[in-house]
Amino acid sequence: MQLDDRKLKILQAIIHNYLETGEPVGSRTISKYTDLNLSSATIRNEMADLEELGYIIQPHTSAGRIPSDKGYRLYVDTMLKDKTSEVEYMKELFIEKADKLDSLLKQVAKLLAVNTNYASLVTKPQYRSKKVKFIQLTEVEADNLLAIIVLEGNIVKNKMISIAEVIDKEFLLKLNIVFNTFLQGLDLAEINMAIIQKMKEQAGTYGNLVSNILDAIAQAISEEEEVEIYTSGATNILKYPELNDRDKITELIGTFEEQEQLTEFMNKTEGADSGKIQVYIGSETAVKAMKDCSVVTATYEIEDGVYGKIGIIGPKRMDYEKVVSTLHTLMVQLDDLFRKKT
Repeated sequence: MQLDDRKLKILQAIIHNYLETGEPVGSRTISKYTDLNLSSATIRNEMADLEELGYIIQPHTSAGRIPSDKGYRLYVDTMLKDKTSEVEYMKELFIEKADKLDSLLKQVAKLLAVNTNYASLVTKPQYRSKKVKFIQLTEVEADNLLAIIVLEGNIVKNKMISIAEVIDKEFLLKLNIVFNTFLQGLDLAEINMAIIQKMKEQAGTYGNLVSNILDAIAQAISEEEEVEIYTSGATNILKYPELNDRDKITELIGTFEEQEQLTEFMNKTEGADSGKIQVYIGSETAVKAMKDCSVVTATYEIEDGVYGKIGIIGPKRMDYEKVVSTLHTLMVQLDDLFRKKT
C-alpha cells in the first residue's frame, strides 16, 4: 500500500525525532513537529495505521512509536528519489545557465577592454556558502565508501572513504539517514561537537566510522574550486610607452596567459559585497609583472552567496574616473539582468 502524503509526513517526523532523541515518539510530539495542523487524536489514528502497515512499532506498552526497518527503508527510498530528481533537475538547469553565463562574462570582458582601452578580466562565479544540501553514502567495494556531497548552489563533491570493516547494508541505510538528518542545511563551521556526539550515539559501535566519514566530508567541502578567468584586451597594454618595454611586456602577457598569479590576486582582493569597487596601485597587487600597473576591481553577484570579480588593468596613469564610472554602470546593469533572471 502506498502511503498518502499525511501518513508519509508523520512517518518522516517520527524518524527525524527518533534520530535526534533516541526516545519513542508520541502523538503530542508529532503534533508540534509537523506543519499538518492535526489534533493528537487524528495523529494517533494515523500512527495506528502506520503500525498496522508495519512502518512503525511500539517497543513497549504505553510508549510512543519508533521506526521499523520497513519504515527506515521507505524513508530512505523516498528521500533518495526526491533528492536525486532534484539534483538532476538542478544540474540540467545549472548547465543551461552556466553556458549562457559563460558567453555573457566573455562578452563583458571584451566590452570592458574595448570601452576602456585597457586589459580586462572576469572570474566565473564562486560560492560563499558551503551548506550541506544532501549526502549519499554508497558502498563501492568491501573496504570503500563513496560519499556524494551536494552543497548549496548544487555544487557536487565526491570523496572515497576507506573503511576497516564491512558495513551491513541496513546500517549503511541508517548512516545515510543520520548524516542527512543532522547535517542538512549546515555549513562546515556549524558542525559542532554536540552534533558529532549525537551522530556517534546513533552509530553505536560504528562511532569511529562516523568520525572518519565526517573528516572526509570536511576535507571535500574545504577543497577550493579552481577559479576560471576570462581575459580580454591584453594587447591594449602595448599602447602605453611606460609598459611597452620588451621584458615588461613579455612578463605581463605571460601573466595573462598562465593566469595562476591573476587567480591568486583576484582571490585575495577585498570587497565580497556586490558592487564594491577597489583600486590597487603598483605593488599593492603583489603581482611582480603588474608593479607598474593599476588594477580596479568590482564584485558582481548572481544570487545570494554566488559572486565573481571583474578587473580592469592599465597603467598607473589610467583614467580612474572613467574606469570607476564604467564599472559602476556595469554593476547596475548586471544586477538588473541577474535579478530579472531570478
